[in-house]
Amino acid sequence: MRQNADCAALVTPCPRRHEESPGQELREARRYAELLLERQRQFAADASHELRTPLTAMRVRVEEARLHPGDIDLPDLLDHVTGDLDRLEGIVDDLLLLATIETGLDGRLEEVDLTTLVETAAAHGVRLDLEPAVTVEAAPCLIARLLANLLDNARRHVAHTLQVSVRRVGGRAELAVTDDGQGVPPADRERIFERFARLDTARSRNRGGAGLGLAIARDIAAAHHGTLHVENADDGGARFVLRLPLVR
Repeated sequence: MRQNADCAALVTPCPRRHEESPGQELREARRYAELLLERQRQFAADASHELRTPLTAMRVRVEEARLHPGDIDLPDLLDHVTGDLDRLEGIVDDLLLLATIETGLDGRLEEVDLTTLVETAAAHGVRLDLEPAVTVEAAPCLIARLLANLLDNARRHVAHTLQVSVRRVGGRAELAVTDDGQGVPPADRERIFERFARLDTARSRNRGGAGLGLAIARDIAAAHHGTLHVENADDGGARFVLRLPLVR
């Protein structure tokens, strides 16, 4: 699993320090390459595990149907297999999106009104606190996906109230998604942004996805020269805060 901070480190060249000798520079470059390779291996292992789980479930059900065809409830079997296929499709789509983000956003940026985006995307029952016409330069589909991931995460943990706010703060746009659930312990506030990371039942009442939603959200924020973090809400829940540069 890989934190977004690590992702940034992997795509940002290490600063060249003039006082370093050629030998030291070579050692640093080798260490950097080894770190990159290890994280790529870990990511491949994690992705393979996530893909294998629904594949194994489908194989078990199909082989059982082959061995005991008279005992199989066909509609039930098809429902389970369809669910596993949906899970596979979702994982593959997320992996492709991560690869797309890493290629950069050249040619996809335009002015996006975060206020309007939230008004359009937020479902009934979400409390809104919106400053008008908060505009950023962004890829609209990616910012919409980021918001959808934050809302989906909040809905899995909310007790009663889910709120989205948009405002200008210190020359940047701030979008915050707040739930009144159990919150995120300080020790887990970076781990939840790792790829394929899941917390225990203290932060999830239902079976979640592959653990890519928040990783994708942070990668999208970083690709737009922004930040995404989680903090305590006033009522003890979780407050996810996105900050992006305003349109100049």
